[in-house]
Amino acid sequence: MQLFLHRVDLRLKHTFTIAHDSRDVQPTLIVELRDGHYRGFGEATATRYYGITIDGMVAVFEALRTRIETYNLTSPEVFWTDMQPLLAENPFALCALDQAAWDLWAKKQQQPLYKLWNLDPATSPLTNYTIGLDTTERMVEKMQELPWPLYKIKLGRPETDLAIVRALRACTEAVFRVDANCGWTVTEAIEKSKALAELGVEFIEQPLPADDWEGAKIVYKESVLPIIADESCIVETDVDRCAGYFHGVNIKLTKCGGLTPARRMIARARELNLRVMVGCMTESSVGISAIAQLLPLLDYADLDGSLLIANDPATGVTFDFGRVIYADENGTGASLINTDQA
Repeated sequence: MQLFLHRVDLRLKHTFTIAHDSRDVQPTLIVELRDGHYRGFGEATATRYYGITIDGMVAVFEALRTRIETYNLTSPEVFWTDMQPLLAENPFALCALDQAAWDLWAKKQQQPLYKLWNLDPATSPLTNYTIGLDTTERMVEKMQELPWPLYKIKLGRPETDLAIVRALRACTEAVFRVDANCGWTVTEAIEKSKALAELGVEFIEQPLPADDWEGAKIVYKESVLPIIADESCIVETDVDRCAGYFHGVNIKLTKCGGLTPARRMIARARELNLRVMVGCMTESSVGISAIAQLLPLLDYADLDGSLLIANDPATGVTFDFGRVIYADENGTGASLINTDQA
């Protein structure tokens, strides 16, 4: 098995702004595991918020190159268990490696991964399309560029949040979801939930700072809309902690370490009667195609990363008005267009 690392700067179609960050380019690392003519791909993006850099991930992989390339990959789950202690400090790198392992393994079985997991795409939810925080006028323009049945609206500016949603609602009958990215207070979250419910919002994602569990408990009880954890739900043990504080969890593969732990987190959330969402970190079609294998297990999906970039370096899943369409290829369906980037 050979390890290849591909650095790519993903150019965003629009400046992407959330409550704590703004960017025009998203650096990403695509990990390739090659075994004969079979090639498995995984991906993890850099993120300032979690202190993850491309150089840092590359350094970790170079230190483990011999161990990875001499590994006898027969079970992606066992591979994850063996690699996790070595990558415990960099779950993003672990995620990319885990995705690549599952993709390679399924391609060698000559089956799409979701079929090997006995999942039925007919039960998959639609994915939303994200409108990044901007001026109200620009957010309206972004929404009108792509008619879609579900929009996730990034908020986090107290003085304009409701005005933004009202302006967007005037232009569409689509379902809205809002994401405050830790930008509200308890009082704001409760009061805004009432107005947002009247504006056709389905749920609120992470209104409070991630460590405000006391506030989360109050909002959970008093909000008129469901509250979904994002920054408060990072790893497997967080799922149990979210019960009674949130109505659901948004699982990010890069944060938890890949498909392997994400499947366990989904199963545990179901046991706790939590709603389940899986989101993305503005990955290319490599990462989005891997995440999409989980779709039939979910209530909500936020898989629009590849739709937000102008220079997708890969092929994989495609979209039809919110519906995710799997590629014809085996594995996750991902394939690099140009493998010269390294």
